[in-house]
Amino acid sequence: MAQKVQFVETVLRDANQSLIATRLPYAKFEPMLETIDKAGFYAVECWGGATFDVCLRYLHEDPWERLRKIRAKVPNTKLQMLLRGQNVLGYSHYPDDFVRLFVQKAVENGIDVIRIFDALNDVNNLKVAMEATVNAGAIASGTISYTTSPVHTHKKYVEMVKELKEMGASTICIKDMAGIMGPKEAYDLVSAIKDAVDLPIDLHTHSTTGLAFMTYLKAVEAGVDIIDTAISPFSGGTSQPATETMAYALRQLGYQVDIDDNCTKKMADYFKGVRDEFLKDGTMMPKSMATDTQCLTYQVPGGMLSNLLSQLKQMNALDKFDEALIETPKVRKDMGYPPLVTPTSQMVGVQAVRNVLDGQRYKTVSKEIKAYCRGEYGRTPAPIDPEIQKLILGDEKPLTGRYADTLAPIVEPTREKLGDLAKSDEDVLSYIAFPNLAEKFFDERRAKEENMAVYTITEA
Repeated sequence: MAQKVQFVETVLRDANQSLIATRLPYAKFEPMLETIDKAGFYAVECWGGATFDVCLRYLHEDPWERLRKIRAKVPNTKLQMLLRGQNVLGYSHYPDDFVRLFVQKAVENGIDVIRIFDALNDVNNLKVAMEATVNAGAIASGTISYTTSPVHTHKKYVEMVKELKEMGASTICIKDMAGIMGPKEAYDLVSAIKDAVDLPIDLHTHSTTGLAFMTYLKAVEAGVDIIDTAISPFSGGTSQPATETMAYALRQLGYQVDIDDNCTKKMADYFKGVRDEFLKDGTMMPKSMATDTQCLTYQVPGGMLSNLLSQLKQMNALDKFDEALIETPKVRKDMGYPPLVTPTSQMVGVQAVRNVLDGQRYKTVSKEIKAYCRGEYGRTPAPIDPEIQKLILGDEKPLTGRYADTLAPIVEPTREKLGDLAKSDEDVLSYIAFPNLAEKFFDERRAKEENMAVYTITEA
């Protein structure tokens, strides 16, 4: 019997996060949800990552309500979200009570699969979220943040996978956020993980460097079970490879692919129009659609490259771009080779720019890098350069335990503080994650409701 390959469709989350900075409002994709549900995907990635922040900050949508509406229109396909371990959907660590309640509510509101990763691959930062996911009855997808360095070996990744299985992972995800995994690396790593654990493996990559199609083919050859793809109008560049192309190629090679081509054609026809709108208004920039092989040299993911460019542009220092690019891997090495994924990618990138603009390394240091050197983000893959750590921390001693253990519970005090302003636990969670954005959103919601009440009385 032919080997079956399943697909996760990313257009509702990572594809639009990568190409249009997550600016896809619910109304723009709502007409396609029933078609997406019939297409035969293993899962639809539709929540988590930056969606929560952007819904509140730019789209003026309640992220929880958005999830409930997707669930209502997609009853037959698993809904998947991306969760940053102890960071949840924010950029710093949260207390355990927040992590537990967030996971519980995500599942209650419609999530079936939670892909849980940590920017440092520190399993201590995954434990609580993994446990909460299993307890809520959802699929915990234990995730490796893939990167390369002298300390990131297949042996280390396999050890991590075994720990993830012990924690209750139902599937393993290899998350190649920078698109730097080549076909041989994919074949060797998937083979090594397959030998070590009997769990389905999902490979996630980006087309940034142009390697992704070849990487997927070799991963499938090694026995990968699930691949992440994006419907063609939102594929390529810093997004994922195209869903239809991968389905076509794999079928030709004799694999079983249960994707309905009529549905993907409808999706592609529809999302072409959506893409064109974002191209016209400048939200989708040609640069994000291009192939950029600099990642292979500097390990800088596509989103991080555009951040570097915009930082330098704001400071009228675009001429320093090449220097900042060369400085980035040096800062990464100083910091113990963290994988460059949110939030470490931003921290390393900002520090590299500061080092170049100051003309002196670590003359000025962000509060995030200080917290990182104190151990607040977890165990680094390799030790931080001791001289740099001393320069940044002075006589302050770094943490030895898990940072979340030092944090007081936050849910109950926030409930009390918000009182009637929060209508649900979901509101409390939104406020804890993004207090200023949530408060503004609550005020706008109340004003809308008051207007509606006045309108109804007038009509009557």
